[in-house]
Amino acid sequence: DTKKKIGYLPEANPLYPDMYVREYLGFIADTHHLTGKRQRIETVIDLVGLTPESKKKLGQLSKGYRQRVGLAAALLHQPEVLILDEPTSGLDPNQIIEIREVIRNLGKDKTILFSSHILQEVEALCDRVIIINKGRLVADSPLSQLRAQNSGTNTIRVSFRETPESSALEQLAHVSAVTRMPDGHWELQTTAPDEVKKQLMELSLQNNWNIVSLQSENRSLEEIFRHLTKSELRSDQRH
Repeated sequence: DTKKKIGYLPEANPLYPDMYVREYLGFIADTHHLTGKRQRIETVIDLVGLTPESKKKLGQLSKGYRQRVGLAAALLHQPEVLILDEPTSGLDPNQIIEIREVIRNLGKDKTILFSSHILQEVEALCDRVIIINKGRLVADSPLSQLRAQNSGTNTIRVSFRETPESSALEQLAHVSAVTRMPDGHWELQTTAPDEVKKQLMELSLQNNWNIVSLQSENRSLEEIFRHLTKSELRSDQRH
């Protein structure tokens, strides 16, 4: 049935602190009526990187390793879909990176659904993004498509060995604003970053300017999230 195809790690991740790692996983395996449970337990311990702490009681583990135990338990019955609720909540930066790597590796041959308020995490791990605002679905698409649909204005940062006049940069096509920054580089706002970078290269050749650095910064997922949720708020207020 459906439950057999789903593995679930809740945010709270309830564990029995007095049980040993293998003892607890054996208990979970019995609830699933698994055969060959010993081998399966060793497989998931290795899969989630629990081996160094696998002889300890659950109460002796750091939160990062307790999350690994929760993942191992959710994977024991080899589900097709893994559902994770705030999987890195409360972890320190090193533990977050480690758990993300575990999730990334699991995602190579498994469908993983997870909720997170850490949008850098979503950018790092997800192929598809769903954004819900006050119970309303405001986005559901592949991450690349979400970026394309909500690209908005991009920032191009450029610095020259020389000091060009701002008017020369302001006259470039598709540039809506030009700002000289305190450190000497220029920031150009545009909806067509590739075209503007091409124009900058041509301009530098025409004027014998030397470009020291040239880079563009896409609208972040955080900015897209804020744009979509604010748009929904304004829509609700109109109605």
